Amino acid sequence: MSDSRDASVVWHEAECGGYAADLPLWAELADEAVGPILDLGCGTGRVASHLARRGHEVVGLDLNPSFIATLGIPAALADARSFRLDAEFGLILAPMQLVQLFAGPQERIECLRCVRHHLVPGGLAAFAIVESMPAAVDAPPPLPDTREVDGWVYSSLPIETLAENGAIRVRRLRQTVSPDGELCEEVDDVVLQSLEAEGLEAEADEAGLTAAGRRAIQATEAHVGSTVVLLKGETP
Repeated sequence: MSDSRDASVVWHEAECGGYAADLPLWAELADEAVGPILDLGCGTGRVASHLARRGHEVVGLDLNPSFIATLGIPAALADARSFRLDAEFGLILAPMQLVQLFAGPQERIECLRCVRHHLVPGGLAAFAIVESMPAAVDAPPPLPDTREVDGWVYSSLPIETLAENGAIRVRRLRQTVSPDGELCEEVDDVVLQSLEAEGLEAEADEAGLTAAGRRAIQATEAHVGSTVVLLKGETP
């Protein structure tokens, strides 16, 4: 593949960039926060850039250097399970099931401890999770997510969601068409560890955070709904 952009960036933007159902909630929480905002697993800036355009001071954090290189806001190249920044935040966000990508409870607790360390007194953290397998629906199959970059066409089609061994496997067919018409395809899997809000709140308690309520992000035609678990840092 010889297109001019890193393929991981294009796939991320194709598969995640069009999702907007959660943005009103993040904006609401940001408007109520006192202090800067940290976006964990910021990707190419879907949430962070949205909040920055609204006038908030936002820092992104991601483990993928290609994602960080695309951001037009301050960002840290770091692992959400072990980051150490010279800053504290009034709000720390973990959108799109970030914590369910971790291997299990211990890795989530490590992330939560990092979050506690970086919250201002009374600061808030918000973690989006999917609590159960999406229910089967009698509907036409979804359309693929697509992007065209420098004559290359990228198409990502969700083909199945499987429950297996305490996890949810989301499988997509990725197809790339070169400017010369050559087709390449591969199956890409994302595995989300099963997690309920109550379990995340218990892990947060072990990490020194306090449960502060839950919010709901409604499902769309293309995306399942999420539960957002709110957690408080130390009392000011």
